[in-house]
Amino acid sequence: MSRSVQNPWLHRFAFLTAIATLVLIGVGGLVTSKGAGMSVPDWPTTYGYNMFLFPISKWVGGIFWEHSHRLAASTVGLLTAILAIWLWVKESRRWLRWLGILAFFAVVLQGVLGGLRVVLFKDQIGIFHAALAQSFLVLLCAIALFTSRWWENLPEMFAPMADRKNLRRLLLIGTCLIFAQLVLGATMRHQHAGLAIADFPLAYGKLWPPMDPASVASYNQDRFEISAVNPITAFQIGLQMVHRLVALLIFCAVALCAWSAQRQFGARHPLAKVALAWFGLIVLQIILGASTIWSHKAADIATDHVVAGALSLVCGTLLTIVSFRVLIPIRAAVLAATEPAQALFVSRKPAASSAK
Repeated sequence: MSRSVQNPWLHRFAFLTAIATLVLIGVGGLVTSKGAGMSVPDWPTTYGYNMFLFPISKWVGGIFWEHSHRLAASTVGLLTAILAIWLWVKESRRWLRWLGILAFFAVVLQGVLGGLRVVLFKDQIGIFHAALAQSFLVLLCAIALFTSRWWENLPEMFAPMADRKNLRRLLLIGTCLIFAQLVLGATMRHQHAGLAIADFPLAYGKLWPPMDPASVASYNQDRFEISAVNPITAFQIGLQMVHRLVALLIFCAVALCAWSAQRQFGARHPLAKVALAWFGLIVLQIILGASTIWSHKAADIATDHVVAGALSLVCGTLLTIVSFRVLIPIRAAVLAATEPAQALFVSRKPAASSAK
């Protein structure tokens, strides 16, 4: 059994698995947006049938979306199992082989959480299910990056340079904020708080809406989110406002990252262009979020909002990983620059004394 770093077909398969996972997240978003999460009340069977033998004639209404989600999840699970085995057999880097094993156990846990969400009928499990889906996608995209020839040639393409703009830290902070925002968004979706505030950019006509019992009661009288089972609460309104504030923080953080990348690398550098594209994704995400409210949470727009959020997280994560490889902390860069000079001084000193 020969292992190598160069496995182009392994890289292509990892990329395919990541794309399939992104599609799965989109289908899962449609299931939630259409309120079809409990259209199939049993698991792992589908109305008593083996999941893979469920008659196509019964794929109607919400059952179509939920059953399609299950089949897509099974496909991603199979692809991930193949990827983990392929990595273990062909990849020479031990840490990367274990990333494949981690991905396999993550997809198994994801499937179990999805099943428990149905069996136990717990919205809280749906939140963890959604958060793990985003983390799993990031892990697969990282594996696709690490198995690429581009990653191996990275030190030759971009010479290491001092991180004079603290770009590594900024990228990490921006990416963590996006992940926190996606968890908030999942909480809102599974707590039916997506339209707890039905206007934007104001909130019930104010910058910060009153959340006292009388105000909440008046909001419920005028509410038009017909898919909601329960009236909105002060907690759901507060959750929506926190979501909006974090969106503003992300906008500022990613804008700062894009600006710092331009100053660090120059406008024509590929990493600066990717950072600018990342900022463009954030702008698109905000537009989709506003459109979700303006359209009264139309399923297609809400799902696009979920997918754009996933892409934003992936872009930020990959940028952060690459930055940690091509940028050196400023203190380490200064030490590396001073050590040759000190060595040169020491080497010249004995020569000077012997000349005397």
